[in-house]
Amino acid sequence: MLQADRIAEYLKRLTPQARSNLLNELERLQLCGGDVPGNATLLETLRAEFRKDGQTQNRMGNPQRYFFAPVDPFLIDGDPDHANPGRISRGSLSPIWEWISRDLLPTMARDYAAQMKSLIASDKKHEARQAASTFQTKVVKSLENTFASADATELARAKLATYTASHAVFGDLGKMVRVLRAREALARLSEALPEKISKLDDGKVSDITELLDALANTGKQAVPFALTLIAKRLKTPWQLIRLATKAAASKTAADVAATPYAIAVTMVLDLIEDKKLALRFALRNNRVLVAKEILTGIYDTEQALQVLIDDLEQSDWGIRLHRLTEAIAALVEAEVSRFPDNVGHVLGSRSLRSRQSLSGRLTNLAWKGRDAMTGGAAFFKGLIGQG
Repeated sequence: MLQADRIAEYLKRLTPQARSNLLNELERLQLCGGDVPGNATLLETLRAEFRKDGQTQNRMGNPQRYFFAPVDPFLIDGDPDHANPGRISRGSLSPIWEWISRDLLPTMARDYAAQMKSLIASDKKHEARQAASTFQTKVVKSLENTFASADATELARAKLATYTASHAVFGDLGKMVRVLRAREALARLSEALPEKISKLDDGKVSDITELLDALANTGKQAVPFALTLIAKRLKTPWQLIRLATKAAASKTAADVAATPYAIAVTMVLDLIEDKKLALRFALRNNRVLVAKEILTGIYDTEQALQVLIDDLEQSDWGIRLHRLTEAIAALVEAEVSRFPDNVGHVLGSRSLRSRQSLSGRLTNLAWKGRDAMTGGAAFFKGLIGQG
């Protein structure tokens, strides 16, 4: 039997959901640079199946879409094994739903699916959202009880592992609970934020910090997801770090780390991690111009971190940034070395690191100076108060 025939025969034995999970896993491995024998043929066969109905493997049935609607703003298509405090892998939703439906609350899940199909068929969207909210609350309460017991938690982890090969799904399950628990507060924040934030200047930092403070009062675990909502509105996502640096007593890494929203710096480093994966994928597929755009974004973010945080190199953030830039440099070097020295390569150009315009560099310096003046004013105000 030919390889293609054997693959087709194997896939016929799987349920549609299992084939969807398999496609998610294969695409995850491809994104991470994994090499599976026969991967190309499997991917082609599975994608062709899901294209037949004009759907993708990530298109879930309507009851699931309603259930996961509050999670949608935080989904990411990157490597699910790369933890990100404010993002959830899209590929985690399918195994989580299967586990909820088959193991956690099978009877309630069947009742919910039947109720939703009736409401959706009748185009009763408001009632459908209410039904989804009710089921979300039931799932959250059940999971809170599960997580309260170490034995039940380990049993849940083992059961969930039967639906996926990704070790990150259990972590995404915990993040899903945090989003669902704070779904109303996150929805209010989303409505209050501007649609687009071209620049996170002092005025915007103050306004957004006020919104964040209000949300944090309802539950600090929702903060990373709130920061994700803000980052998605920013024209320049690395500016998220200003929510931490502006509140710091000084621009040293230690003082920035002591601020309420210091996790913004970690999340900006996560953005570089995501860009590293995107760069590797672009290079593997010979998309050099896309790789160039990704690389310039990485360099801009690296520069911003170094400008806005003093003594960054001695901090945990700086150590992680150094590891990331070394890995990125290795990717670029491997690509550039494929070409003779006399030919050159666009990714080897020094201009990529110095591509920022004079006005852009002056803006960075102005921010650094303004923040230093703000910190100095606060320092002298404190001295006067003590006197």
